[in-house]
Amino acid sequence: MVPHPPMIVPQVGKGSEKQIEKTIRAYEQVAEEIAALRPETVIVSSPHAVLYADYFHISPGREASGSFANFRAPQVRFKEAYDTELVSALSRLAAEKDFPAGTAGERDKALDHGTMVPLYFLRQKYDAFRLVRVGLSGLPLPEHYAFGQLIQQAVRETGRRVVFIASGDLSHKLQAYGPYGFAPEGPEYDRKIMDAAARAAFGEMLDFDESFCDKAAECGHRSFVIMAGALDGIRVAARALSHEDVTGVGYGICAFTPGEPDDSREFLDLYRKRQEEALRARRAAEDPYVRLARETVESWVRTKTVPSLPEDAPVEMKREKAGTFVSIHKDGALRGCIGTFLPTRENIGQEIISNAVSASTRDPRFDPIRPEELPWLEINVDVLSAPEPIGGPEELDVKKYGVIVSGGAKRGLLLPDLDGVDTVEEQISIARRKAGISPREKISLQRFEVVRHR
Repeated sequence: MVPHPPMIVPQVGKGSEKQIEKTIRAYEQVAEEIAALRPETVIVSSPHAVLYADYFHISPGREASGSFANFRAPQVRFKEAYDTELVSALSRLAAEKDFPAGTAGERDKALDHGTMVPLYFLRQKYDAFRLVRVGLSGLPLPEHYAFGQLIQQAVRETGRRVVFIASGDLSHKLQAYGPYGFAPEGPEYDRKIMDAAARAAFGEMLDFDESFCDKAAECGHRSFVIMAGALDGIRVAARALSHEDVTGVGYGICAFTPGEPDDSREFLDLYRKRQEEALRARRAAEDPYVRLARETVESWVRTKTVPSLPEDAPVEMKREKAGTFVSIHKDGALRGCIGTFLPTRENIGQEIISNAVSASTRDPRFDPIRPEELPWLEINVDVLSAPEPIGGPEELDVKKYGVIVSGGAKRGLLLPDLDGVDTVEEQISIARRKAGISPREKISLQRFEVVRHR
């Protein structure tokens, strides 16, 4: 588990790298230990490799080159041969399991700095290996862990002797003087991830909240979780070698030595069992609004039919009209959200049914929900009040009111009290972007309240 600041390379840092001397020494120690292991293949997971929202990209081809030319050090160059057999095995396993990973997509052969910084240190000590480079994705953390499990399976099938390097910096918001400023979540993230890594408590890495990670501005967490998955079901000896935050960005280095099989460390299975218990309790407490949305999603995904409005539905659900939003989450990440800010159906119940179908299969940001995903979904329903015009942002409250931003024929809506949206300015900015309204365009504002059903 290593960071990737380009300035750590002397030809780039030109002396500034000396301020992170502890990180350099730890990096050199790691490189020496890898050399002693003499791996046939080194796998690097990098946040700066090709990244897709819903797919893990495995770099294709026979080789790739790169340099630090973008960091004014073109003389530091790399030409790496890929382990095509291991890449082929990993891609085949992903296809067999219908897992979203493979070599499809962009064919750019240029190595990224998230890969080259670790290679810079390793190449000084050892060069008898081939490379496999994998990217991250926008999918939830459990999917990254599952990708790591696939990597473990591919390594076992091919019989390779492998070292896995999880490249990633920690928080970018550790110091007010740093390039990204300070956020209280920054030091907290670094403390938590270094503690979990030092104990090889990989299951805890799955429990990091997405909003917390975003506020901490970390870049390596998904990389670390892939590594954790690659060590699933194996006893691990962990050593935290260094942690520094002097530049305002966290640089942590940890080493993990695998041992014997250990069923108690099958962390994704344990996570799913806890999640199943929590979802079972949540479903038992669902009110009629959420229950109707869930029954609609499950019926439509399985049979392309929708349920009738229950006879015992609340009176207001059958008699009143209102806009509604149906939001679907899986593993803490949004999986679909569609709604109407004004009523379009004969009653609230029909509005929920219509939007539940759309949220599960017609949200353009996501693939349609598959039947095997249904047990893991969390569903919320928001019932909206009628929008009212307001004179300016001072009449908004990000926790209480949603906002509709209009500019000409363009209109964007954002619900209230969303994770990661903490200010009215952020709320308006996001609604602008959703509508395609530039910051220079004149806008009008409306606000509305919601009754949120969980």
